[in-house]
Amino acid sequence: MLLRRRRARAGARARHVGERTADWADGRLPVTEGGGLLLRKAFPEHWSFLLGEIALYSFVVLLLTGVWLTLFFHPSMTEVVYDGSYRPLDGVRMSEAYRSTLDISFDVRGGLLIRQLHHWAALVFLSAIGVHLLRIFFTGAFRRPREANWMIGVTLFLLALAEGFAGYSLPDDLLSGTGLRIAQGIMLSVPVVGTYVGMFAFGSEFPGEDLVPRLYSLHILLLPGLLLALVTLHLILVFHLKHTQWAGRGRTNRNAVGRPMFPQFAASSGGLFFIVFGVLTLLAGVAQINPVWAYGPYRPDMVSTGSQPDWYVGFLEGALRLVPPWETAVAGHTVMWNVLLPAVVLPLALFAVLYAYPFFERWVTGDDREHHLCDRPRDNPVRTGLGVAAICFYGVLLAAGGNDIIAHSFKVSLNTLTWVFRITLVTVPPLAFLVTKWVCLALQEADLERLTEGEETGEVRQTIAGGYEESHAPLDEGRRYALESYGYRVGERESSEGESEP
Repeated sequence: MLLRRRRARAGARARHVGERTADWADGRLPVTEGGGLLLRKAFPEHWSFLLGEIALYSFVVLLLTGVWLTLFFHPSMTEVVYDGSYRPLDGVRMSEAYRSTLDISFDVRGGLLIRQLHHWAALVFLSAIGVHLLRIFFTGAFRRPREANWMIGVTLFLLALAEGFAGYSLPDDLLSGTGLRIAQGIMLSVPVVGTYVGMFAFGSEFPGEDLVPRLYSLHILLLPGLLLALVTLHLILVFHLKHTQWAGRGRTNRNAVGRPMFPQFAASSGGLFFIVFGVLTLLAGVAQINPVWAYGPYRPDMVSTGSQPDWYVGFLEGALRLVPPWETAVAGHTVMWNVLLPAVVLPLALFAVLYAYPFFERWVTGDDREHHLCDRPRDNPVRTGLGVAAICFYGVLLAAGGNDIIAHSFKVSLNTLTWVFRITLVTVPPLAFLVTKWVCLALQEADLERLTEGEETGEVRQTIAGGYEESHAPLDEGRRYALESYGYRVGERESSEGESEP
């Protein structure tokens, strides 16, 4: 009894303090007007909407660990002699950037953990952005009025790629130096201005003395600033336009159904942040990544054996390995198509397609309506087929980036494997498109059958005439409502003979 009274008094005091705090804040800030509406904003409960949050929280981990690493990293290419704790490299000449990376790994308390946490967070950040973009694409959440937010998301992915490559190149080890050498070759492949671009980036002949300081400025200042600004703008537009949602009872294009931002969503989202932080820390502690001490310092006359970039630029490596050695001499100048096409033209074309797709689909379908309900992938077979074909195209290039490792591991001819990848790159995406479209249409037919006949129970009964029939149970109201909304669009699509498909 006494304990209950104490709890009641403590609760009353807490409510009183909360009311006074709210009154104080309301007198100075728009808490009950704009802020109250903000705190009651509805967030969808489906797990697929958490992908963007994983990207956001990985970015937070990147910022926290990056600030810590800047206290110990020295962005200088000045040559020094190593005399630190890692004895195998004792007396080896290296840059200050590489030596400071070794010092962080072996001499700074917790340095290796933070450095690996930073690297793992970068990989998860880019992965989460990529999967989040796929979710937006396959559900049609890029359509009006969210075209601008789609373009911001694509720009964030592009900036994250540049940020990751800049950070990957900072340690000045043999692996990252090999990647920079490839980047310089890509710059030189640009006709007419390639030499000037390379000299501008490196400050002199490769490798020069200015590259690491320049990359460092980009990595800790310019690119993070742009990322922060675009993330903020992206979230503002999400709040302004409200989230898309899956079709269901009570969910329309005019409302948003879900958990309020405070306290339900804030509590679950905060828990997700600590889960992301914890998982990344666990990976940093048990899964070694980028052991720069095993590669050694960069030397222009050496290349690391079996060198592979991080996954997000692996497709460029694969494209470079698959294009035949095509060159053309024009007015005394050599155009290296085997570098220009896969490393310059292909990325530009891919991102141009990503930027233009919302407007292309709207132009093809003639659909200029606002959409706040998500499509299921099966409800738009052409879009889903294009997405799966693009994923297969990317997957083949990513695998081709390790063709030497695959050939060595499985004892097959490297030339034969390269030709297999070339043929696969041309044949698999169209085949994936056709198969995916067929599967989507089959799933639509199954949904229409389930809507009209009900759910199969698994029971088979014999009729009076001697035949057999399966029994069906009616769907519950929630599933029937959702299927009716999707089924209506399916029937409309069939009657218009595919005119609504892109």
